[in-house]
Amino acid sequence: MKKYIVLSLLAASFLGSCTSYKNVPYMQDIETVNNYGKVIPLYDAKIMPKDLLSITVNTTDPMAAAPFNLTVQTELTSSLAQNLRTTSTPMLQQYLVNNEGEIDFPVIGRLKVGGLTKNEAEDMIRERLMPYLKETPIVTVRMANYKISVLGEVARPGTFNVNNEKVNILEALAMAGDMTVYGVRTNVKLIREDADGKREIKELDLTKSDLVLSPYFYLRQNDIIYVTPNSTKAKSSDIGTTTTTWISATSIMVSIASLLVNILR
Repeated sequence: MKKYIVLSLLAASFLGSCTSYKNVPYMQDIETVNNYGKVIPLYDAKIMPKDLLSITVNTTDPMAAAPFNLTVQTELTSSLAQNLRTTSTPMLQQYLVNNEGEIDFPVIGRLKVGGLTKNEAEDMIRERLMPYLKETPIVTVRMANYKISVLGEVARPGTFNVNNEKVNILEALAMAGDMTVYGVRTNVKLIREDADGKREIKELDLTKSDLVLSPYFYLRQNDIIYVTPNSTKAKSSDIGTTTTTWISATSIMVSIASLLVNILR
């Protein structure tokens, strides 16, 4: 039995060493990108349904902008409320984009922001505010719940918040501690849902440099990256299961044999 376990461990080690090196490094054919003649537009995330938006309006007269900056209403003791007023700025209300891509903005009413970039949304809100203000306001729009998830054969799988609203697939893998040696770099799955609820699974080859030219290189909010395990990991898992099964079966057989010996004496 000990011999079998030793042979199993040696086999697992041998299988792990058989992984082809050519399937490990990222972006191997860099000349494909370096010789690419076209200019790629800079990525800018678009607002999607269920996004949480933080919107602030500023003017030289704070009182004039106050109706357009809704604050969160909370129940506080009088002393705590006084401290908050003197030591911090009020917490602003966030806007949830509905399934039609709309938000309900104070005074103005319903605004269609779905499908717009952050800058486009700022320009539209600024224009709609002009009839209510004596000066051109400064409008700032931020996505408060921009996140991506990384699963599978990575060191630290999980969901990660993205503060700058821009992240590519390599940065996402870096957040998750990079792939393990068992991750399939030639077939990384990207799961994405668009504004209409349509889901798509895209297979990406991270060993190819033209990945950086792909429209899937930059991730959208709520994208999911899944790194599948390679055959080496699957085989080592099978070996582990088989070994455990054999040990359990052998233990049972030894117990039965001992019981029969004692009975037949």
